[in-house]
Amino acid sequence: MSETSSPLLRVRLDLAYDGTDFSGWAEQPGLRTVEGTLSAALATVLRLPEPARLTVAGRTDAGVHARGQVVHLDVPAPAWAAVPGRSDRSPAAALVSRLAGVLPTDVVVRSATEAPGAFDARFAALERRYLYRLVGVDGPRDPLRRRDTVWWRRPLDVAAMDEAARGLVGLRDFAAFCKRREGATTTRTLLEFSWQRLDDGVLAATVRADAFCHSMVRSLVGAVVPVGEGRREVAWPQVLQERAVRAPEIHVMPPHGLSLEEVLYPADDELGERARVARSRRDGPNQVASVEASNGVVGGSQGL
Repeated sequence: MSETSSPLLRVRLDLAYDGTDFSGWAEQPGLRTVEGTLSAALATVLRLPEPARLTVAGRTDAGVHARGQVVHLDVPAPAWAAVPGRSDRSPAAALVSRLAGVLPTDVVVRSATEAPGAFDARFAALERRYLYRLVGVDGPRDPLRRRDTVWWRRPLDVAAMDEAARGLVGLRDFAAFCKRREGATTTRTLLEFSWQRLDDGVLAATVRADAFCHSMVRSLVGAVVPVGEGRREVAWPQVLQERAVRAPEIHVMPPHGLSLEEVLYPADDELGERARVARSRRDGPNQVASVEASNGVVGGSQGL
């Protein structure tokens, strides 16, 4: 039996990366991307005839970082078994160690795990959690954190921003905050949108949702910043949301303040059903009851 016809094992990778010098996650001809870099490294270590095909939890935009990104790939069983070579390490441990030797320093695979066949990094996710770091002109500006913290030109009222953000939580049509894609729904369940001042004085937004549409997180942040500046009322972001159309008044915030922190999944015996529900199209807020009953998700976290 050839390797190409061998049984396939599904492998989950948990990774982190500094997005500064990448043109986003998704592979693009002639550009340095996280997907292209990782798939090439995997092909080298696993001795695959072509770059590995990866499914990712969230396709981050150029400049966006990740501490808790998740991908899966299917690996021929003989290639997986051969990873440790003559060592007594498990294939998972050996893969992490060997990838560290070929990947650039701005990408780190933290762990590799044999996953159930029903595991899908994108569609089986229960929720994604992002962090956005921002400091106003009156806050501390640490040049050592300039790659992951946005320096804003005005002072910001974090309490007002937090109040405005919390008004957007729930199952809603977030078309005002999304770059529309033909045939794609903009209905999402925003589980948390809150602001706090960290110990270092930086203002941090925590944004959690079942899934995100294109540019949604940075647009949500951009909608509450004018409230923090005192230029808009606390209710303004919710007024925009209720229009259910793209709001040109919103400034999409710079990408480098954003990081994908965590992706959560259900128990193994619930993975298949979760992925099935996630693939079901959600057509609008009129489906609130059925979606809440299933706690479903739509699509993935794309282009954030």
